Amino acid sequence: MPAYTFEALDAQGATQKGVLEADTAKAARAQLRQQSLVPLQVEPVAGTPGTPSDGRGIVLWESRAMGATGLAIWTRQLAGLVASGLPLERALTSLSEEADDLRQRNLVAALRAEVNAGSPFANALAQHPREFSATYCAVVGAGEHSGNLGVVLERLADDLEQRQALKSQLVGAALYPAIVTLVAIVIVTFLLGYVVPQVAEVFAGSKRALPWLTVVMLALGQFVRTQGWWVLMLLAASGIGLHLALRRPALRERWDGAWLTLPVLGKLSRGYNAARFASTLAMLASAGVPILKALQAAADTLPNQALRADAQDALVMVREGAPLATALAQKKRFPGLLAMFARLGEQTGQLPTMLDRCAKQLGTEVQRRALQLATLLEPLLIVAMGLIVMLIVLAVLLPIIQLNQMVR
Repeated sequence: MPAYTFEALDAQGATQKGVLEADTAKAARAQLRQQSLVPLQVEPVAGTPGTPSDGRGIVLWESRAMGATGLAIWTRQLAGLVASGLPLERALTSLSEEADDLRQRNLVAALRAEVNAGSPFANALAQHPREFSATYCAVVGAGEHSGNLGVVLERLADDLEQRQALKSQLVGAALYPAIVTLVAIVIVTFLLGYVVPQVAEVFAGSKRALPWLTVVMLALGQFVRTQGWWVLMLLAASGIGLHLALRRPALRERWDGAWLTLPVLGKLSRGYNAARFASTLAMLASAGVPILKALQAAADTLPNQALRADAQDALVMVREGAPLATALAQKKRFPGLLAMFARLGEQTGQLPTMLDRCAKQLGTEVQRRALQLATLLEPLLIVAMGLIVMLIVLAVLLPIIQLNQMVR
């Protein structure tokens, strides 16, 4: 049954807003009048079954109704309501009424309408691929089939929170060095392009040659003033060209494979992708998803195309009868720890538990390496910035010192 958002006036003249379900907009207005409300506006919620569409309202880009953090919170709330014995329809109704954001309220109302129409919850989620990934829908579907939707949602919320925490820590570790680098580039460009040339003009009338350091800085400043915009446009064009080129799967796979070979960043990328792969695989396996389907879904979550190709190759080997540990061990770009824990899980019959432990250990190692790298980069960047500024200051002071010696 379609869902409609409404705006109406009550008996006191106050404006009421909300979401209701009805067969048509006319029926929705009739429901409002039965509640002693005067309908002002009734519009269908996008994505609900049976909702007519006229093709208007198309947007080129729109942000998600729930971000990564919002999705984790929403999943946790839904898991708590379902685990407490509340029917899914009533749980969705409660979450829709409590949602502060209009788009999130409409999204949950659309899910509730689809569930009320008889659609499985996983299928209802799959109607909104921008908000819910295929892995998310697969886990929910497995929970519905097993009858343990509340437990599965709790596990899904844990995984989303852990993944978001790891990503936040990595971004936080890289944020300060990035800001310092950007500020240093701006300051050095300003000094070379404006300060050094203006100071050097004071000594232009002198017949003595300027110090070599001042000459070098003047040349750099002249280059910044005359060619700076061209260099900036060249860098921008190169970045856009690289972005477009990486849309080709073969080139993207080679690029990602080369990225994994970098001394420090490559290990971080391998650890992060392997932790994500192991976590997703553990979550799907514990929910009862068949191993082949779980491997496919876990491979699709990998952002690194080279590792995704390795995971697809491992899937083919498992489909042909090879153990998971053997298939992963032959893919050297995956950390050896992943194959070791997979082997232990297969031997003990506790594959989901062992994969979850592997994901946590890999995530902890990635956090430790990222913090170490950030701790090392921060003083190095400050020292490098100080040295560059010192050279610029010396380039300005040396002619002054030279002029003082002439006066004496």
